[in-house]
Amino acid sequence: MSTANTGSLKERTRRNTVRLAIWTGAWLVTMVAAVFGPVFLWDSKAVSLVVILVNVAVGIGMMVANKRHLDGLDDLQRKIQLDAMALALGMGLVLGLGYSTMDIANVIESDAEISFVVMMVGVIYIIGLLVGHRKYQ
Repeated sequence: MSTANTGSLKERTRRNTVRLAIWTGAWLVTMVAAVFGPVFLWDSKAVSLVVILVNVAVGIGMMVANKRHLDGLDDLQRKIQLDAMALALGMGLVLGLGYSTMDIANVIESDAEISFVVMMVGVIYIIGLLVGHRKYQ
């Protein structure tokens, strides 16, 4: 691979990563607004619905940015990302449903909260990325 191609790949990856980070940050901000706005800022179902719809729209933008990011990666980077995503999805589904079932069967005292599953999926994804990068060094 020539230096010019490597430079353009690095630049494209950097641009796509920044774009994805901006969309992810915007999604996070709209999620915080949707969750905490009705508690602290407004008492209107209509406003809450609009903010939730904005959150969903920004989430779709984040998904498109993620797809663009994946499309811009080289084959090895894409494989590492997709392997980490597959691990996070599979473990999230299996462990998340196990966690929910423990709540339904009253094995755990507290209610199963989706936020714990989301955090678990994020941690598993990061671990998958780290393991994948280390595996292919």
